[in-house]
Amino acid sequence: MSLKKFDQLIGQTFAEVRSTGDEMLFILPGGGGWKFYHEQDCCEIVTIEDVIGDLDDLAGSAIIEAEEISNEGAPVRGGESYTWTFYRFSTIKGTVTVRWLGESHGFYYESVNFAALPSTVDPSTLLA
Repeated sequence: MSLKKFDQLIGQTFAEVRSTGDEMLFILPGGGGWKFYHEQDCCEIVTIEDVIGDLDDLAGSAIIEAEEISNEGAPVRGGESYTWTFYRFSTIKGTVTVRWLGESHGFYYESVNFAALPSTVDPSTLLA
């Protein structure tokens, strides 16, 4: 089990937070922001399994907590590899927990990627 803090998000106030089954966007008021996603390689599946809480609680108030908890490196079950990754984000309005699941035959990267979005990126083009 590993715990990782996302200090880059602490103190930031987002205009909007939205997700699909395989991406999450944290959009800043002036453009840009952060993206959680999985860079597809071949034969792995990494998706958002569950969102607990209201994503609207993460917009309009500063993020006061942002962390990742993962079972990366857990034993293989039934010949399949899997990685659960939980992200917990909090503001004064509430807390949201996002549960991701990555599965493969053990040869592929099952983790979630995290990247900055430049302010020149139009968020409306990022999620369908």
